Amino acid sequence: MTMEMKDSGSVVLTAYHPHSPARIPGVEQSFVQDIPPSHSPASRKSLSRCRRINRMLSNESVPPAFSRSNSQASMDSTSMEDFWCEVESIKESREDGSEEAMLLEFKPADEGELEAEWLQDVGLSTLISGAEEEDGQALLSTLTRTQAAAVQKRYNTYTQTLRKKNKHTVRDVRDIFGTGDSSPTFETVPVSPVSPNGIQLPGQKPVWKSVSSKSCLDCGIDKGSPSITEELSYDVSFSESITVLPKTQEWPKNQRFKKEDSALPKFIVRKSRFGLTEVGDLSPEDMKKIRYLSLIELTAFYDALGVELKRNRVDRVRGRENGLFGVPLTVLLENDQKKVPGVKVPLIFQKLLLKLEETGLETEGILRVPGSASRVKNLHQELEAKFYEDTFDWDQVRNNDAAGLLKMFIRELPSPLFTVEYLPAFITLVEKISKIKLQLQALHLLIMLMPEANRDTAKAFLQFLKKVVANEGKNKMNLWNVSMIVAPNLFIYKGKRANQQEMQAAATTAHIVRLLIRYQDILWTVPSFLISQVRKMNEAAMNNSKRQLMFDKGVRKLLRRKTMERERPERPEGAVTFPPYLQSDIPEGVIRVYAPLHSKVSMAIQLNSQTKAKDILARFHCENSHGSSQNMRGQIQSLHEIGGNIGQHCLDPDAFMLDVYRANPHAEWVIKPKAS
Repeated sequence: MTMEMKDSGSVVLTAYHPHSPARIPGVEQSFVQDIPPSHSPASRKSLSRCRRINRMLSNESVPPAFSRSNSQASMDSTSMEDFWCEVESIKESREDGSEEAMLLEFKPADEGELEAEWLQDVGLSTLISGAEEEDGQALLSTLTRTQAAAVQKRYNTYTQTLRKKNKHTVRDVRDIFGTGDSSPTFETVPVSPVSPNGIQLPGQKPVWKSVSSKSCLDCGIDKGSPSITEELSYDVSFSESITVLPKTQEWPKNQRFKKEDSALPKFIVRKSRFGLTEVGDLSPEDMKKIRYLSLIELTAFYDALGVELKRNRVDRVRGRENGLFGVPLTVLLENDQKKVPGVKVPLIFQKLLLKLEETGLETEGILRVPGSASRVKNLHQELEAKFYEDTFDWDQVRNNDAAGLLKMFIRELPSPLFTVEYLPAFITLVEKISKIKLQLQALHLLIMLMPEANRDTAKAFLQFLKKVVANEGKNKMNLWNVSMIVAPNLFIYKGKRANQQEMQAAATTAHIVRLLIRYQDILWTVPSFLISQVRKMNEAAMNNSKRQLMFDKGVRKLLRRKTMERERPERPEGAVTFPPYLQSDIPEGVIRVYAPLHSKVSMAIQLNSQTKAKDILARFHCENSHGSSQNMRGQIQSLHEIGGNIGQHCLDPDAFMLDVYRANPHAEWVIKPKAS
């Protein structure tokens, strides 16, 4: 249910709320009657409207007055004012023509369409078409119990809807998931953790305990942090680890998000024997499978919590095909890669971040205090004309104007930086489930769903915001302040004035941004249970291919002919072809490492239980320190696992190699620079 406000405008907040409006969490005090000194004269005319919006939402006719001091407490108490003044600033920038208005339409879904789209998004379009494809079978064979139940539930809804509409004959759910009951006929993956050798252990519950070790990824707060630190386990899927259903109730009116940094728990992810894997460490083919599995796991996670997974259906807006602002990220990167091959973050975005990092991190009120609207407009036009010609004068750009250009770039993206399909679902979860750990797990899966270009750009942006917060002592911008300013720029879209229910998501969206900034180091790691499922998926696909080859005489003849012509089958990109004298039988526990950039290109290494990837790198570096090129010495070398049951995997230096070897004995091992 939505309720339109009568004010005309040009922005819409995409938060979706199926429940009745309630008082905004986090809005316990309205705006001050005096204009804060931190706001520039250009923003003064916006404050009266900001106050009216806040009073309307808080149901208070007269805002309580309080004196603004330089203390951190007073900054926190006015953070909601920062949010609405930022909204008003966005509106004014569009009214004066400095930003083009493009409407992002949200389409209503016919019954059954969402389920069909969901099946396609998780790589199971074969269940709709009826085709027997190996990829779909391989994916189904890797699912856990809760994941399989989530797929079955959506497929059931889809088939029942089609039968009601009498469109065409569909496959009976029993043909895929079983014949007598709701249990799937395919074998689901055990829900127990993965042991160091890659074999499933007997069922165990994930461990959450206090820790004090450096062999882990630490993501929390330093000052005022809680005395107890929680250790996150990623060996078991999130949906399977939910043993007790949390209470799903709306936030009470007198409850709000605690804005103090110390209110956020401190989490760490202890490194397993396989080390940690970041999103850039896997091949694009395997990351595509990670996205399939992440959406299935996210759906199963919501089912386990008893929260409905809602999704926006968006009509994509066609952006510009050239220029800097309002251009789709993929198009912008294609243009930038002609200038700088391999670049993953748009050059203009990198330059704006660099400008602010060099001169603006200590500027008081950076991001909050707006620049001059006329100057930002002129700079915008000048950048469009001169940026790619390298004639733009960056020395003329003031810090607050650079911050305004940065926020404008994010707002003007035709498709939002954080894709909006499942954002309403996460907002709903935050409002119903108060446990930060569960919110973080859901957000982690949403990050895994992001397209590569969006994820790389978001990572660069969040790293910058982390630096802003780190300079809080000088710029007076703490984590909550930054989150309140950034949230409207990430989650407000063009087209109309936000309605009252959508406005009430202000504190919720700011809380989302706060989690993104605080726990970003955790969010960029790929959960180990998803990597384990990708390995099983690849193994299942290889086994299916082998069975098909055995019965395909034509393929056998083709292979015999290719063998006679001394041609090898096409190998994955990055795979290494060893000469015959290196391909002899290798004893158990011995790997042959190939280093094409070193003078000594190959070395057989005997593994033991304590051999780590960094030990192999150190050995190669020691034996090749005199013969390697100067260019190669300046590059960071990493050990890569290629082939077997993985496409390509850049290994954590702390990964224990015997465990990785046992999990993938048919892999090739290559030392080369890590992709930036």
